[in-house]
Amino acid sequence: MSPSPPETYFFRPTPHVPNSPLPVLIYRSALPSDADGCRAFVEANGWDQGGSFKTYTAHHFHSVTHECYAVFKGSSRLLLGRGPLDGDSDDAVEVDLSAGDAIVLPAGVAHCSLSSEGDYTYLGLYPKGSPHWDNNFCKAGSRETQEKAEACRRVPLPNHDPIFGAGGPLVDIWRRVSLAN
Repeated sequence: MSPSPPETYFFRPTPHVPNSPLPVLIYRSALPSDADGCRAFVEANGWDQGGSFKTYTAHHFHSVTHECYAVFKGSSRLLLGRGPLDGDSDDAVEVDLSAGDAIVLPAGVAHCSLSSEGDYTYLGLYPKGSPHWDNNFCKAGSRETQEKAEACRRVPLPNHDPIFGAGGPLVDIWRRVSLAN
């Protein structure tokens, strides 16, 4: 298995979602097709499993850690970059994920599942040493959203790409973007 470079998606802040200057990364057909294989593959690259999850339809973001979904069963359409109070946004993107795909969500980027099929299941993985994730449901006022945005900016950049390991595309892309901001 030789993964391709990741797709990148950038999102601006909204009134209720900090989003991030760092891009969301999607790796297609990059993972083994079973839960144990996915976990071992990504954990070998410096990311730890936080749990196994199914469809999660609540708009949310995490302000204390970055997150990787390692999809090993079924498929899902995710909405990225917008919360339920934001209305339509040109910045929001819908992406389809299926078994073997991975998505890396920088701290602050809103995400939720719009639909799924085939008993969609994924592992949630987090950079080694990260605190337990928090769930923010994209409904806070501007002051709290700004406070969460500041917390997101303090989350350290990972030293390892969950698919390629040390020196992988995530490390390079996120460092370049971070230095530019």
